[in-house]
Amino acid sequence: MNDKELGALGEKVAAEYLKRKGYEILEKNFTVGFSQFNKGEIDIIARKSKTIVFAEVKTMEIEANGKPVVLSPEQRVDFRKQKQLIKLAQIWLVKNKIPFDSLWQIDVISVKISCQNRKAKVSHFENAFGS
Repeated sequence: MNDKELGALGEKVAAEYLKRKGYEILEKNFTVGFSQFNKGEIDIIARKSKTIVFAEVKTMEIEANGKPVVLSPEQRVDFRKQKQLIKLAQIWLVKNKIPFDSLWQIDVISVKISCQNRKAKVSHFENAFGS
């Protein structure tokens, strides 16, 4: 499975996870082009109760022993990515005429998929940046 396929599978698993937890999926893969060479994406935008959730999904394959091959997915959301996600969330709020003082947060969803049996383990880090 290549990286693009793995990412798409992880986003599908994350969306199903959120639905089971009572979230309404509003949009997937919201993309904004900041310049010709720089664009950003929010993987999943959802709502639970009155809170809008912007979810960054990080997916990776893990070895049979359950250990990640490299950094865990949630560790791959660095400061630059955090800033970009906040900017993208604000753009989405403006585009959808939702005031900034509405309830919103950015979550990170880690999806670890076993190389051996393709089972997924989901970890959900709510309000990951305290936005």
